[in-house]
Amino acid sequence: MTETVVSSALAPKEHQEPSRLWHTFCDMNAVAKGPEFMVTRAEGVWLWNDSGDRFLDGTSSLWYSNVGHGRTEIADAIHRQIRSLDAYTVYGDFSNAPAVELSERLAAHAPVADPKVILTCGGGESIDTAAKLARRYWFAMGRPDKTHLISRTGGYHGLNGFGTSIIGMERFRTGFGELVQETSVVPHGSAAAVEAEILRVGPERVAAFFAEPVIGAGGVFPPEQDYFTEIARICRKYDVLFVVDSVICGFARLGNWFGIERFGVDPDMIVFAKGVTSGYLPLGGVVVSSRIADPFWNQEGNPFIHGTTYAGHPTCCAAAMANMDILEREDLFTVALEVERHLDSAVRGLADHPLVNEVRSGVGVMAAVELTEEALTERGITTAEVFHEARARGVILRPIPKALLISPPLIITWEQIDHLVSTLAAALDAVAARH
Repeated sequence: MTETVVSSALAPKEHQEPSRLWHTFCDMNAVAKGPEFMVTRAEGVWLWNDSGDRFLDGTSSLWYSNVGHGRTEIADAIHRQIRSLDAYTVYGDFSNAPAVELSERLAAHAPVADPKVILTCGGGESIDTAAKLARRYWFAMGRPDKTHLISRTGGYHGLNGFGTSIIGMERFRTGFGELVQETSVVPHGSAAAVEAEILRVGPERVAAFFAEPVIGAGGVFPPEQDYFTEIARICRKYDVLFVVDSVICGFARLGNWFGIERFGVDPDMIVFAKGVTSGYLPLGGVVVSSRIADPFWNQEGNPFIHGTTYAGHPTCCAAAMANMDILEREDLFTVALEVERHLDSAVRGLADHPLVNEVRSGVGVMAAVELTEEALTERGITTAEVFHEARARGVILRPIPKALLISPPLIITWEQIDHLVSTLAAALDAVAARH
């Protein structure tokens, strides 16, 4: 579809009493003035609201609807599983077939030596798991002082305890008091800065370095050529664990299973979530190399005292298996690389817009359109204003302080990409005209 779909979602309405739902990641004072944007149905790349308006889901909700909405195969798999074994813990020696099968399948695809798989309920839980495991590993190895965690500016690692402490955006840490200590953040584009920070802290104190293959929610920053090759070398040199956060980049968004394969390195741990089920049910986890697993699997009396209630949830695992079936059957890995090229070509046409400072794209099905400082400061334009203008025209994007982010389902067509980009251009034009 290429036509402009003008939505009634932002048309003036009588004030409605807000629901009691406390929306996350937002200013509830503004949301409570309503009306809320009520999503009622989704299919493929499209959403519908309670007024019957249709919207192109230009962000895969929160980066996770990789195979698109409304896949009956996943719904059927959930239904079959929930009728036989709805849920049960995997604490202790309890297990279930979907959790075992999923772990084997993930391990078979992971670029990690002889891996084990810890399952969780999402990305934030998985980051906390990896961070705690990194520290606990060094304790088990008789090096308890290796507790320091290094991450990168712009890196988004969820908002749980450790994730908030290593996130690369200061605004997410403000106002919460003292967070996890012994962490630091370095510039995202410099491998030399990572080495310098390891030396500043002391290699004998640094436990792990965390990085996304492509920085996603922090603004879509692909790595420089050979960046991760150098990172892997530095981590090996100083005996620092290399933890890859593939929560956004995994499950074909970068054209492979975990995103990091694109850069030819073998990390110690890979954190995953989102695209593993395409969001149909909450699931995440950590792929752990045999090196890290060894003291826990091959030494008596050395448990990793950590876990989450719904880890290994059989129904969630069944959803993941069905989702992975779709990824393989439709070869969405190859499709994603083709979509990546078309999205890159289309979105770069916005680079000459007077409100646009920079377009970042070309590595994965993701892009950022960053506004100029002049627009943001002198003219008082906000990315939220552009977001609302685009949504009123039937396209949903994600605003961050300086940019609009794009990360559609991998099944998006060329025509739909062109519609998305032309709608964003129209939204930018409309906002520019008002200012």
